[in-house]
Amino acid sequence: MSTGLDRTLAALADPARRRAVELLGERPRSAGELARDLGLAPPAMSRHLRALKAGGLVEDGHPDFDARVRIYRLKHGATDELKAWLAATEERWTHQLAAFKRHVEAASE
Repeated sequence: MSTGLDRTLAALADPARRRAVELLGERPRSAGELARDLGLAPPAMSRHLRALKAGGLVEDGHPDFDARVRIYRLKHGATDELKAWLAATEERWTHQLAAFKRHVEAASE
């Protein structure tokens, strides 16, 4: 497993961060909006956003009208490596389960 994938999985390990990703999937939001929607204190939300950024899942920027505000959004292509790993893992499981099924069916004949 690659370091990038490890960081992504670590970032997604927390339920609050997964919910933040779901909310950001709807639209970009400020940290304050996310904290309110998740029922978290601002310092806790900041820690979660740092983890999501470190995991390569989100990015932030400032709107043109207010440089004091940061708007967070999902990073394009951030889950590509995760999706590829999941697809390969599913393929291995499917192959192993099919082989196990053949073995059980052959043993019961």
